[in-house]
Amino acid sequence: MNLLVTGGSGFVGQALLRLLTSKNISFKSAIRNASSAPVKSRDIVVGSIDDATDWSASLKNVDVVVHLAARAHIMNDETADPVAEYRRVNTGGTLNLARQAADLGVRRFIFVSSVKVYGESTTGIPPYSEQFALPTEDPYGLSKKEAEVKLKALGEQSGMEVVIIQPPLVYGVGVKANFLNLIKMADTSLPLPFRAINNHRSMVYLGNLIDFIVHCLDHPAAANETFLISDGEDLSLSDLVSVIRKHLGRQSHLFSVPPYIFRALGSLTGKSGVIDRLIGDLQIDSSKARKLLGWQPPFSVEQGISETVTGYLKSRNLKGKQ
Repeated sequence: MNLLVTGGSGFVGQALLRLLTSKNISFKSAIRNASSAPVKSRDIVVGSIDDATDWSASLKNVDVVVHLAARAHIMNDETADPVAEYRRVNTGGTLNLARQAADLGVRRFIFVSSVKVYGESTTGIPPYSEQFALPTEDPYGLSKKEAEVKLKALGEQSGMEVVIIQPPLVYGVGVKANFLNLIKMADTSLPLPFRAINNHRSMVYLGNLIDFIVHCLDHPAAANETFLISDGEDLSLSDLVSVIRKHLGRQSHLFSVPPYIFRALGSLTGKSGVIDRLIGDLQIDSSKARKLLGWQPPFSVEQGISETVTGYLKSRNLKGKQ
């Protein structure tokens, strides 16, 4: 089996390539430019990813494509037309790659999408499942959803197997953005006002996600299926901060502020969406992956957070010595 992995220099991509190497699985890695990572013998520089990218060299003798590359979800996107930009890369770029893959006889196309194709919150509704039908209004999620729909149609027309994986927030060593900010917030002696926040949020540890991707490379039952994937253990904000602080070697030091106070502050400051991502629910039902493929996450949430915090501490201490 020969693989092409796009986005090999990214957060998920780098971890996946390390796992493939450890398992002696043959792969090529497509990266956008040489400056994004040191170019190795397995790397192919493809330039910008859109509906005009030439993938012919990358796809030569490839059996399975794992498509990770994407225009990432950007908070406070200042692009003049965010929807058009997301569609250019995440929809047009994905379909262009998939069409060329199908034409060149690629057997299976694995598309790592996002839970954002369903929306931003499950507060007041059941957990998302693969049958959830309401469309998202988020530009990033919309571009991923449109790519999913078109990929399925292409798979039916061409016979190429399409596997769609929809992770929620991915955390692990090297995580950035909101999860890193939460670790930094927890890495202080200050008491934090989250004891009364008993929401439920699904996440997936990086090690679990890449294990599932490898599980889908050749599992016959994965063909033409869509999978929501998570650790299977949902945490509240209060629990998450407590676990992070435990692995930082700190006491929890939480006190209670009612959720309605957070929501009122969010409304007053125009940050209601940010507050809901912090204290609201976002749950997924990932049982299909376990039942249909017999997959079990190899790492617990406790293990995942421990590794993530250990990586953070190493990075923090290294910077402190510079």
